[in-house]
Amino acid sequence: MRVLIIGNGGREAAIGKKLSEDRRISKIFFAKGNATTEQIGKNISLTDNQELVNFAVKEAIDLTIVGPEAFLVSGIVDDFTRAGLRIFGPSKKVANLEGSKAYSKKFMQDYGVKTAAAQIFSSYVDAKAYLETAHYPLIIKASGLAQGKGVVLAEDRDEAMKTIHDFMIDKIYGDAGIKVVIEEYLRGFEASIICFSNGKDLFPCIAAKDYKRAGAGNRGPNTGGMGSVAPSPEYTAEHDQDFRKNILEPTIKGLKDNYLMFTGFIFFGLMITEKGCHLLEYNMRSGDPETQVILPLLENNLLDTINNCIDGKDIELKFSDEKAVCLVMASGGYPGKYETGYEIRHLDRVQESSVLLAGASTKAGGVYTAGGRVVNLVATGKSFDEARNKVYNDAKAIQFDYAFYREDIGKF
Repeated sequence: MRVLIIGNGGREAAIGKKLSEDRRISKIFFAKGNATTEQIGKNISLTDNQELVNFAVKEAIDLTIVGPEAFLVSGIVDDFTRAGLRIFGPSKKVANLEGSKAYSKKFMQDYGVKTAAAQIFSSYVDAKAYLETAHYPLIIKASGLAQGKGVVLAEDRDEAMKTIHDFMIDKIYGDAGIKVVIEEYLRGFEASIICFSNGKDLFPCIAAKDYKRAGAGNRGPNTGGMGSVAPSPEYTAEHDQDFRKNILEPTIKGLKDNYLMFTGFIFFGLMITEKGCHLLEYNMRSGDPETQVILPLLENNLLDTINNCIDGKDIELKFSDEKAVCLVMASGGYPGKYETGYEIRHLDRVQESSVLLAGASTKAGGVYTAGGRVVNLVATGKSFDEARNKVYNDAKAIQFDYAFYREDIGKF
């Protein structure tokens, strides 16, 4: 088989690595890939939907897997399907559950999905008036895609006012902030659950824990993710029952009622409080960096699992009882302004971890930083301490200018 994976992050490298273990796959292409995917298969520089369709037809691609949300929201699955190509991911209509937080919040409210109370605003004046009498703290979200950064915990009115001005007037995230969702602040812990969808049902993976804040102790700005662990140590069987009854089942009903069932991944971002599980958001893709810790524990053949989903067959997911830890090494300044082009040294000194280069590219025989989240180090062990020690020992060996990482991934 010939496979195309769209994306250039650690998630796509993890998917590619898992698939590369399957002898039935003769070639894997990555659009546009990174320094790790270049070792697994072949990187191509195409980023336009129609150019990718043309490439898939020309190269007789048997299966395409989409990583990033922007491609899904732009309708790449629809484009591939019209060309008669086999692709794993939701249509543009379904991807709107991630592309518009306002749309997804209304969907949750309509179908009784357990979630935070919220108001949706498309008028800056109305949002400002609401904030004058609101109770704090609260959460403000840019409705559109903002690379995981368009969410602010506003501790007081001044911070909230500044946030809606940044989003709706200054448009720091472009059109993503034209509409905002303002919702109650939920106090608890987060969990990530990724499901495979076969067009009829959703099949949950084990829960993972993502560390979103840039600094240790969950301080600093939100990022795309500074690390992850699986299974989530805080997520219990009782939490899972609550999730299935009050979030998963009504979501499936809503998808079916609105003709939104699809084949692909769906990600449930949960907040677990003393009152149980609440849904924060849907992502219509596999998570990053959650994928990096879930796939090493997945005992199913990934190619068969995806193909069975596309064919509408039921699946039974199985996971090992080991623990997995992913540590992200980032560029100084991330998630704000940062510089790239620094050589990544001593990758050959990594002993016990799997290296997934994300924001990195090769040139002149070396590997150089090319993004905010540069290196993913992934390890498994019988305990979190064992896996954690592996990634942190290996992180000490890798060097690039202005590198930083959190010291508390896996400490909970």
